[in-house]
Amino acid sequence: MAKEQNLPLSNKFEKKKGLEFLAIVLVTIVIWNLPTSAFGIDGLTIVQQRIIAIFAFATLSWLTEAIPSWATSLAIMMTMCLTVSNNSLIPFKGEGEAFGELLKSKEIMASFADPVIMLFLGGFTLAIAATKSGLDVLLAKSLIKPFGKKSENVLLGFLLITGLFSMFVSNTATAAMMLTFLTPVFAALPANGKGRIALTMSIPVAANLGGMGTPIGTPPNAIALKVLPDISFGQWMAFMFPLAIILLLISWRIILKFFPFSQKTIELEITGHVHRGWRMWVVSCTFILTILLWVIPKDITGIDSNTVAMVPMGIFAITGVITARDLKDIDWSVIWMVAGGFALGLGMNGSGLADRAIESIPFNQWSPIIIIAISGLICYFLSNFISNTATAALLVPILAVVCKGMEGSLGAVGGMPTVIIGVAMLASAAMCLPISTPPNAIAYSTGLVEQKHMLKVGLTMGIITMLLGYSLLFFIGKTGFLG
Repeated sequence: MAKEQNLPLSNKFEKKKGLEFLAIVLVTIVIWNLPTSAFGIDGLTIVQQRIIAIFAFATLSWLTEAIPSWATSLAIMMTMCLTVSNNSLIPFKGEGEAFGELLKSKEIMASFADPVIMLFLGGFTLAIAATKSGLDVLLAKSLIKPFGKKSENVLLGFLLITGLFSMFVSNTATAAMMLTFLTPVFAALPANGKGRIALTMSIPVAANLGGMGTPIGTPPNAIALKVLPDISFGQWMAFMFPLAIILLLISWRIILKFFPFSQKTIELEITGHVHRGWRMWVVSCTFILTILLWVIPKDITGIDSNTVAMVPMGIFAITGVITARDLKDIDWSVIWMVAGGFALGLGMNGSGLADRAIESIPFNQWSPIIIIAISGLICYFLSNFISNTATAALLVPILAVVCKGMEGSLGAVGGMPTVIIGVAMLASAAMCLPISTPPNAIAYSTGLVEQKHMLKVGLTMGIITMLLGYSLLFFIGKTGFLG
């Protein structure tokens, strides 16, 4: 009976999404077929116009989620291969200066095997191995002990441990794991107190903020690194890791301010299976080796962070720590989303659209402060409503073009990294709603926190992150540390 009652609602939702998708397709077709002169860009070619239409399709699809975000990315790559590549369908091929130069289909397809994708796969592999061996449980047990039994310190412990895990493990998986550890703790707390809210809120806040600390912490970081190839894994950590820790400490005080504990002490017990034996040794040693290779400068090791990511994948495959079945646990939808963003960037640069836009739009006359403020606010706003990966994939290619057109004036605010890393940073800091991030949704599903709680903490931490993060990026940029 319940199924029958829910059916009309489900049909309405599907109908709404179907109409949205139809509208997006119609808008895309209109943009595709407009005269090139309608765009106000001198010398715009037909190929470049098609890239603009594909970009419009991506923007509207990611914003409305008329189709899943990963499906949007697949549609981007398919459409590019069929209409703007050297292997396009015959009706879409052409010649001459007005038509433009077609992209290479191999390069479009290679977006899915980009070196930055390998970096992400390495991170996913480490996460799966840690869970299989019980290393995550062992670390949680070991790391929480020093914080004692005082309620405030236990909260700090969960914030820092969750944040640390999120730097190397999917923030969704981290949030799910850490909330499981909290279950026995809730039994020892008053049902009507604010302590339960404080501890529950600490998990998504720490999972989101902790992801800033490393290039593999969250997809927006990887997307940012794609257009900042001169920044190494160690350089990123040198300034983003301290920022993440400072923000976690600030969030500790903010959460305590909003949701103070009525019970001063907590009896904490973390349960979970830890495998003792060769598997644990292999995983632990590989973890240490991988992190060391990531942190040590390339000048010493001779290999970059993307190549290092192959180390855990190779070792775990050879030793049998990771099996073919475990590969199903990799979040392939995230990989596809990131690849779609890379394909868009390739389309803008490979077709010459980026250069054409730089020539036609006087970016060098724009104020860098305005660019930073607008890009940061747009990213923060969008990331609260749609996937932060989709937001970064959408904004980073545009901002890379804008930054390229105002290279001279950006020096006053620390250069291109300030703008691009700032967007990645604020994508992680957007956590005002249950739909903002998967960790938020997981925490909300417990029934212990309400939307107003998330809005209160999320908005406060978003403003603090924006002010503190951009100040740090400005300072780091001025020192020349990022090149």
